Amino acid sequence: MTRQTLIKQTVARQTVATKRAAPKLSVCILSPHPLVLGEFERILAKADFKVISTQLESTLAPDLRSFEPPPAQVYVIDAHASKPATGALLANLMERFPEARLIVVGEQHNEANSYALLRLGVKGLLTYAEAREQLTRALPLVAIGGFWVPRQLLSGFVDSILTGQGRRLKSDSVTNLSRREQEVLDSLLENLSNKEIGSRLNIAERTVKFHVSNLLSKFGVRRRADLILLTFQRRMAQS
Repeated sequence: MTRQTLIKQTVARQTVATKRAAPKLSVCILSPHPLVLGEFERILAKADFKVISTQLESTLAPDLRSFEPPPAQVYVIDAHASKPATGALLANLMERFPEARLIVVGEQHNEANSYALLRLGVKGLLTYAEAREQLTRALPLVAIGGFWVPRQLLSGFVDSILTGQGRRLKSDSVTNLSRREQEVLDSLLENLSNKEIGSRLNIAERTVKFHVSNLLSKFGVRRRADLILLTFQRRMAQS
């Protein structure tokens, strides 16, 4: 056996050993629906990932805020739940695992909803139909910090950042909330209705509406869902 042949065989063995030693990308799938989990498992079955399927037992924001997910490098979130619930789950994941990457899969991603998710730190946006063909390609890219978002949406999001300085400064500088406004805001984050908030705080429902209106104005948003998502975003930035 020649020296050159021996070197080639040694390099080949080292290459094989390196491939065997390389850890698989860990992917956690989160969904309240067994059928969705099964479909994602089928999609990823032929890929070289470590897949952890986790069925969510609740789709309520308070439960998802305290949910203890298994550790993973990338999380694939089924966005079938309400926006506040999805926002609570995303905030939970990013607080527990700041280095993790997030991909959200839903029926569709409109502009407003997509921008809110991207502001929360989501790196990938897919519809259920797109996930069947693109998820296995999206995961490695997102894992290293890239984005898997439709080009038009991503371009619009960047433009909104460049042109929305005034609105963000307003929302980031909200520090003058009254005690009652803070109590109402905390209740909103638990996905309570105006009637439930009034009952908890022992105030009239119309008073709750008044405080909610003031909160929307102070945070510079028009909808309760945007207020909730923005509040989770600010709290993550401050933690």
